Amino acid sequence: MWPIDDLMFALGGKRRSHRAKAVVTGAGSGIGRAFALELAARGGEVVCADIDKERADETVRLIERTHGRTAHAVFCDVSRRADVESLALHAELLFGGAPTLVINNAGVGIGGKPVGDIGFGDWEWALGINLWGVVHGCEIFAPQLRAAGHGGIINVASAAGFAAAPGMAAYNVSKAAVVSLSETMAAELAGNGVAVTALCPTFVRTNVVADGRITSGSSRLADGLMRWTGFSPEAVARTTLDAHDRGVLYVLPQLDARVVWHLKRHFPALYTQALGVLNRVLPQQDSAAAGTNLQKTGV
Repeated sequence: MWPIDDLMFALGGKRRSHRAKAVVTGAGSGIGRAFALELAARGGEVVCADIDKERADETVRLIERTHGRTAHAVFCDVSRRADVESLALHAELLFGGAPTLVINNAGVGIGGKPVGDIGFGDWEWALGINLWGVVHGCEIFAPQLRAAGHGGIINVASAAGFAAAPGMAAYNVSKAAVVSLSETMAAELAGNGVAVTALCPTFVRTNVVADGRITSGSSRLADGLMRWTGFSPEAVARTTLDAHDRGVLYVLPQLDARVVWHLKRHFPALYTQALGVLNRVLPQQDSAAAGTNLQKTGV
């Protein structure tokens, strides 16, 4: 998709995902667990952080049983700065230095209500995890990577960050901000030996719907579409790590994400009008549900 990135990698790019000393948030399930397992398969040592310590422990057991690699489970609520600071210190002690790869993956799903009905509590919850969790991870780990002069950061965003589907404002806003943050950091770290990648998937078969705050109608449709059309988290993790090794900034692993990406950029007015018509024609619950196919499912 990005030929110039492939050319630059062929001319001497580094395989950052191989033998990495990696920190993965939200590593207890879904894309986060898939990232942790794939990094271990590539010879890496992984710190598996999750708000559910039992899930993180299970990921560690899977790594040890499947790949025979060293891994560590750490409790971390990414919405709390102190927890991420503690995670960074813990990782530095375990690795004997700074990590070489940080994957800010932890996130939650939310959708099904229009702006004005969402409620400030849900806004604060979604932004606290999906946006501030990534901000904490970048603000705390970026100085370590910059000082080391090598490594990488992968921020898990979503196609929702540019698709702007109705009924998903809190989710859309959080993921759009993650994309913008990643773009900014990529410019700031250019030439410093640290690569930045933003992952923007659509459907991935994970438990994000069950763990999120999504209305019942939206949840039923999303569950069905994930089962029948969603990519596996393993495929997404492999694709993303390979792209990160090539220095790719945006990773859109699915065709529907790439189609929306180009439609939004080449026909922005028409795209927005079409979404508005769809939102008015469909029943409100169904409209919100239709938007859930653009959710990141990285928890």
